[in-house]
Amino acid sequence: MGFLAPLNPPLPAWQNARVWVIGASTGIGEAVARALLDRGATVILSARNEAKLRQVAGGDAASGRAVVEALDFTDEAAVAAAWRRIAAQGAVDLVLIVAGTHREVRAWDLTGRDARDLLETNLHGPIGTVAAVVPGLLAQGRGAIGIVSSLAGYRGLPKALIYGASKAALINFTEALYLDLRPRNIGVYLINPGFVKTPLTDRNEFRMPHLIGAQEAAESMIAGMESGDFEIAFPSAFARQLSFLRHLPYRLYFAAVRRATGL
Repeated sequence: MGFLAPLNPPLPAWQNARVWVIGASTGIGEAVARALLDRGATVILSARNEAKLRQVAGGDAASGRAVVEALDFTDEAAVAAAWRRIAAQGAVDLVLIVAGTHREVRAWDLTGRDARDLLETNLHGPIGTVAAVVPGLLAQGRGAIGIVSSLAGYRGLPKALIYGASKAALINFTEALYLDLRPRNIGVYLINPGFVKTPLTDRNEFRMPHLIGAQEAAESMIAGMESGDFEIAFPSAFARQLSFLRHLPYRLYFAAVRRATGL
């Protein structure tokens, strides 16, 4: 692999691909599932809300191109059983772990139980899913895993005491996962969105810089995967700003964040 070559092996043409999207009932997961169906992929749709998944599947369910596999992805046994059913139907080209949640937490509101609940969804769920699918991907000798983290994982931010920590851990996990799996012909994508308009971000009571729609986020994800990128960060202007802040000394970083947020 040359130094300037794509960091990931090429994916098959979407019309020949089987993709499992976890978190496909709403937000970015729904948007990327619909975009992949529009491109001709066979998409397995997972989330807890089966009725919403069937709406996303629409007419593609009758043809078999959209398959509903409802589950709670924090239930490791349910994920393992779903993976066995999916893999029994043929090779899987891409597993996209999009599911996650957000809750504002300040230091004076912190409880251990709330922290554990958030970490269960944002960190343990993705890790457990990876543990379930990696043996099958290695056995088939190809495939890829995409994990949605967040630009909030770059450095500590106000109101993101546990959310940011979960995403920072997920970034580190995905980097290590790439180092293990890429030499074995398995692609790994780290997907770091900024603010995307979804039911989760609709709860925010502050101005969200560089806010984009879920469809734009889905298109950015797909373009990055098609290019073989490792990190797919968007929107690009916001990602550049946070990447710059990521490398500032703490004295300058803390001052810049306080000035930008007023917190």
